[in-house]
Order: sequence, then C-alpha cells, then structure tokens
Amino acid sequence: MKDLLTTGQITIGVLAQSTGVSVSAIRYYEEVGLISKAHRRPSGHRVYGPETREALAVIRSCREFGFSIEQVKELVLLSTNAQLPCDETRAIAQTHLNSVKVKLAELHQLERSLTKFIQSCSDTCIGGPAPQCNILEDIGSSSPQQVVAKGCC
Repeated sequence: MKDLLTTGQITIGVLAQSTGVSVSAIRYYEEVGLISKAHRRPSGHRVYGPETREALAVIRSCREFGFSIEQVKELVLLSTNAQLPCDETRAIAQTHLNSVKVKLAELHQLERSLTKFIQSCSDTCIGGPAPQCNILEDIGSSSPQQVVAKGCC
C-alpha cells in the first residue's frame, strides 16, 4: 500500500493546525457531511486530502460570517459544483443578510433601552441603595424581548 503521506494526505491534527479549525470541529463537519469521510491508516488515524483543506477554508469563512450549518452545506455544495447557478449562492447570502438586519435592529433597540435605564439611574437614584436602583426595577419589570417588542421607555 502506498504511504498516504506521499499522496498529499495529512492527519487531522495537521489539518486543524493548518486551517485554524479545531479537531473536534473537523470531526463534527465530517459527521454532518460538510466534508468527506476521512481515509483511515492501518493504525486508525484519519487522513485527509488537499480538497478537504479547501473545503474547510470555505466552511471556516462561512461560519465566521455567521451562516448556519445548513446554509454552509449549501454553500460548500455550490462552491464545488460548476453546474449550479450563482443565483442560489446569492439567495442564501440575501436570506442571511435579512436575518442579520433583523438582529441588528433588535440590538439597536436593546442598546437604546439600556441607555435609558442607565440615564434613569444617573438622573434619579445614583448613590442610593442598590435594591432601589431604577435599573434593577426596569430590568425586573420587562425582558429584553419585551423591551425590543414594545420599544421600551
């Protein structure tokens, strides 16, 4: 049998180090089908080819952009299949962008609410006993979801 190292295949540890993806994440990506199953040496150690390194680069970037595992699966497929149209990639990115915009709006509302809580404390109760702080009262009377939903304060 040919030595797998001479065929350009590398162990999971070397692959993890060279891609910045943890060994456990590589195993998980293999388990959920994002990357091909590893070949096994007679010792049982996993070894991967250069195509896995390329796939992990795409996966890592997608995950850093916050794409879901399902979206990443689709994007990896699209990145390796010239028969599929670009507009599918665009649709996935647009869906993710729409989700990011909703989350961003919620975070901006949360920021405004927290700013109001802090200003209320500064204006009325700063220096008093902590249990009577307006911030604790305001936080205690509403959840972040309620604050975002009703536009708080």
